[in-house]
Amino acid sequence: MPTYLSAEALEQMKIELEGRKKEIRREIAEKILHAKEMGDLSENFEYQTAKEEQALNETRIVELEDILHDVVLVEDATGAKEIALGTTFVVETEGKKKTFSLVGSNEANPLEGKISNESPIGLAFFGAKPGDQVEFQTPSGTVRYRIDEIH
Repeated sequence: MPTYLSAEALEQMKIELEGRKKEIRREIAEKILHAKEMGDLSENFEYQTAKEEQALNETRIVELEDILHDVVLVEDATGAKEIALGTTFVVETEGKKKTFSLVGSNEANPLEGKISNESPIGLAFFGAKPGDQVEFQTPSGTVRYRIDEIH
């Protein structure tokens, strides 16, 4: 399944991957070497901690490589006529205006208004046009949004 990323998120992931492969791997290897010099590894807390860090780092490297292998670049959809990946849009609900961006699941951050295209609310907004009413079910009931504009 492809991973949808903006150019900015793609660049951040590439930088993170490079840092984990070069800098963090080296730092962890130095910690492991230092801990080995301390003697008995079975009761060596520093060694165990460094090995755990190494496992977590390698897991994240594999995860990033998998993401970058199947990435689909999402262009900023400025001037779009309907909500799609890469669009930023303004909605009104209960007299309040909110701005959202529809992004791939790896970039989603609801606190920043970045909603995943795979989330129920993202799916509800997908394809909506200015003036459309969108309803979304939440645990506390139905929330209605009116699409004001798409940037």
